[in-house]
Amino acid sequence: MLSIKKKSILALAVAASFSTQVVAAPTNTQDEEPMEVVVVNADFNNINIEQMPSSVTVIGEQQIQDEGAEHFQDVLNSIANFNWSGGSSRPRYFQIRGVGEQEQYQGAPNSSVGFVVDDIDLSGLGMVSSMYDMQQVEVLRGPQGTQYGANALAGLIYLKSNDPTDTFEHGAKVSLGDDDLTTFSGFSSGPLTDSGKLLYRVSVEKHDQNGFMTNDYLGRDDTNKRDELSAKAKIRWYMSDDLQADLTLLHANFDNGYDVWTLDNNGTNSLTDVPGVDTQKTTGVGLKLTYSGFKTAELTSLTSFANTDHRQMYDGDWANPDYWADKECTEYDDDWNPIGTSPCHYDYTWDKAAKRKTLTQELRLTSTQDGRIFNGSTDWLVGVYAMNLKEDNDLYSEYNGDPDEVLQSEYEASNYAAFVQLDSQLGDGYLLSTGLRFERRVSEYSDTNNDNFSPSENMWGGHIALSKVINADHNAYIRVARGYKAGGFNMTLPVEFADKKEFSAETLYNYEIGLKSMWLNGDVATNIALFYMDRRDQQVSASLQDPDDQQRFILFTENASSSDNYGAELDAKWYANDNIEVYGSLGLLNATYGDYVYQDKNGNPVDLTGRELAHSPKATYSLGVTYFADSGWFANVNASGKSDFYYSDSNDSQSEPYTIINARIGYETDTWSAYLWGRNLADKQYGTRGFYFGNEPDQDWADKQYIRYGDPRQLGVTFDYKFM
Repeated sequence: MLSIKKKSILALAVAASFSTQVVAAPTNTQDEEPMEVVVVNADFNNINIEQMPSSVTVIGEQQIQDEGAEHFQDVLNSIANFNWSGGSSRPRYFQIRGVGEQEQYQGAPNSSVGFVVDDIDLSGLGMVSSMYDMQQVEVLRGPQGTQYGANALAGLIYLKSNDPTDTFEHGAKVSLGDDDLTTFSGFSSGPLTDSGKLLYRVSVEKHDQNGFMTNDYLGRDDTNKRDELSAKAKIRWYMSDDLQADLTLLHANFDNGYDVWTLDNNGTNSLTDVPGVDTQKTTGVGLKLTYSGFKTAELTSLTSFANTDHRQMYDGDWANPDYWADKECTEYDDDWNPIGTSPCHYDYTWDKAAKRKTLTQELRLTSTQDGRIFNGSTDWLVGVYAMNLKEDNDLYSEYNGDPDEVLQSEYEASNYAAFVQLDSQLGDGYLLSTGLRFERRVSEYSDTNNDNFSPSENMWGGHIALSKVINADHNAYIRVARGYKAGGFNMTLPVEFADKKEFSAETLYNYEIGLKSMWLNGDVATNIALFYMDRRDQQVSASLQDPDDQQRFILFTENASSSDNYGAELDAKWYANDNIEVYGSLGLLNATYGDYVYQDKNGNPVDLTGRELAHSPKATYSLGVTYFADSGWFANVNASGKSDFYYSDSNDSQSEPYTIINARIGYETDTWSAYLWGRNLADKQYGTRGFYFGNEPDQDWADKQYIRYGDPRQLGVTFDYKFM
């Protein structure tokens, strides 16, 4: 770990990590060390970024290590105006500024938040995101219409792992904790040849724990287990002075349980007889070729392929036959008149398996200094992009021993895009950035329910931004961006919902102003952004329980007329002295519907006009303090939280506000370190997903709120050893 004293001379790098703007670093006469610059790898101009006017959070390797983060789940709460839906064993569905998905129960994936790992597109599959050997986490807020297109309507999550090194370095780490947690990790990096032209890096992590749930019916404490393997290999080949090849191989196998729902919302003891599963096996490969032999431009080719098998199954009655047999249920005649009571018989399971393959190819030309146009004032970038996504789904649900829903589906979508960006120096510290992207999407869907769709559409997005270097310490910007998300279709709808078979594309206009600053001679860095988002033809996911068949849910997406989101974000870091660092974030959000009325399960109109969107807390916040003594002792305390938010657009059930406190204390040397750590030290019970429907036949299927909770308190110890 870098000492805080050493890190204090990198204060402008902190600003760069917040704003992604690289500035010339003044010489530090006291320490005489060059300024390290942090760039955003998600941006296509990351080699020579001078200005990127946008709200961006970068969580670097140092913060990841200081907080002892093992999974993306451990860092996401420190990101302003960012939320996630706990409908899976690990976070898979995300919301940025109130825009995103809460779940996906059927086929035809269509993400609002992009998720990219080392240039491999895993949008909608963010569950397999270990933080081991990770260089940094980048979250770009707002539509990324120019560079990423349809999968980044709300923004983009980009995970960048460490690259191969030209000298040998190796490491091993082990963590032990309650809940039977064991994590074993290791990495190795260095040259493969004496010439240093071929480098490698390999990292592996195996994580296991029981999952904080005791199944009283089966007498087990591992029905909600986490059994997770993550591996990655990188090869860098300097093929010539002008050509560099970077090959990335990743493999993740998450064989997790999914036993999280209880009828009494206790969150710790389940009664299911068929514990659920939530598995994802992903193998990906990415090849990046960079050719710099042209005088006026650099050519980059990005090829990626990802193959994923994932399955989610759960016990829908959330109990067992013995439990229900002890309950009395009302019997009805054919006309639904009550005729008496008898012991309940209720047994329901839901199971979906899917296979997804994603192939992407991108080519782009980026101007060099000699290639600038308009009298050398303007950098340019042009590119083309193609993606092919295939997903086959096999859905099966069973009610009281009989098949309830059986559906096999095939889906394929192809996207083709061309984009251009210009960054023009206007003089007097002004920089104008403009970008435009045209995208064509063609898709085809068919299933065993005889639903067949083949929609296609043309979409466009882009941005225009003006930034101004006020002085060496302050940079202001204003930005307007247009993002888009493809339209789609709803499968397996009953006849009475025929008018909802298809829904339109969504468009989002984002207006933003920001200020990125250094204060107190570089000891304090801040990034402030104010934004307004105008969503047009907003896509809304709805869920209705059939009043005549309580096991049947009608799921569909439709367009609301509009939605208005506005708010603010603040990231800040303060080097209080040579040994203490304070950092934090604050997000304020008001995300509400425009005109939107839907019908509930009884056919009654429900007007959501002016109501807050689901999973859109008005406030998100985090605060952390790191202390590093000259003697090697280390401590970190951090807290993060959210205000209350609605769980769904289909009902008014809400979460409770919460704050989570974590801590880490230990001793560090140049080669080894040992820590004691604790997560959720106050053992706060907090909801991450909620449903409101009838699931108890002995209560005549009365609607009730059911909550899935986040992880309770956990304590552990970590030992880390690194050597050359």
